[in-house]
Amino acid sequence: MFAARQTTSAVFGAVQRRAFSASAANATKVAVLGAAGGIGQPLSLLLKLNPRVSELSLYDIKGAPGVAADISHINTKSTVKGYEPSSPGAIKECLTGAEIVLIPAGVPRKPGMTRDDLFNTNASIVRDLAKAAADACPNAAILIIANPVNSTVPITAEVFKSKGVYNPKKLFGVTTLDVVRASRFISQLKSTDPATENITVIGGHSGATIVPLLSQAGVNLEGAERDEYIKRVQFGGDEVVQAKGGAGSATLSMAMAGARFAESLLKAAQGQAGVIEPTYVDSPLYKDQGVTYFASNVELGPNGVEKIHPVGTLNAHEQSLLEVCLKDLKGNIEKGEKWAQANP
Repeated sequence: MFAARQTTSAVFGAVQRRAFSASAANATKVAVLGAAGGIGQPLSLLLKLNPRVSELSLYDIKGAPGVAADISHINTKSTVKGYEPSSPGAIKECLTGAEIVLIPAGVPRKPGMTRDDLFNTNASIVRDLAKAAADACPNAAILIIANPVNSTVPITAEVFKSKGVYNPKKLFGVTTLDVVRASRFISQLKSTDPATENITVIGGHSGATIVPLLSQAGVNLEGAERDEYIKRVQFGGDEVVQAKGGAGSATLSMAMAGARFAESLLKAAQGQAGVIEPTYVDSPLYKDQGVTYFASNVELGPNGVEKIHPVGTLNAHEQSLLEVCLKDLKGNIEKGEKWAQANP
């Protein structure tokens, strides 16, 4: 396991043992763009604890070398280096050779803001980082965390298309937190272990585009209880934004979700079969309705997306939620694509 287990508490050791596999099969470079931010710092910490990561490359407009110096003292094997734009060619060096690039960069939400309110600021940040990745590591798996994910994934795709290097199997919107919340919130209602609750969540990554499929997990909630649960999954981020009183958004839980998704990609890349995670990808499921990106369960493989699973059977209520989701999602996707084409 981790060498760190010898020097940290038994509890933390148990978390490490449960979270990550014991052995690293291959050398893998992982880059985090926005590594000094509220998500970036805990995400970088969790990646440093992952034995599948051999090299960790951290970039931010300021502060990344400090984060790198800090976590480089953790007694796991991976090397860590931090970069900031004051050093010429820093982002190219940071990204060259990366197999996975996580992009949590951008501004966090404040109370009263929707993810869509972040659009104008985060769109340009994601576009510029996507350009750097398309140039330096066009074959890397790109994991978009920066909100609004429903629009920032299409923006990234348009950048890669403009450079002739777009691979739909390698671009992911990280929606794992919606699934993490769905299982945690249902376990609170049922007084069960959340590790045993597996709720599929489809659609997108904001508000009404988030559709938890309780019926497929054999869970039967009715009336107000069902509506409150669904609203909590859809707007769980608002709970955190309000609780932090303007001092941040869901950064720690999002970092855990991002690290979990990266681990799943690494497992699949290193040969493990049957790795399935929900994620927002270029999907054929609703393209006939103009919805080119959609989150559903996706089987991961050495080349990224191996198989996109269909949504499956929905009950009448879930079908009505899906119809609202598709309408909103179509607008979010078009907004991202049009912005990218107007702001190359």
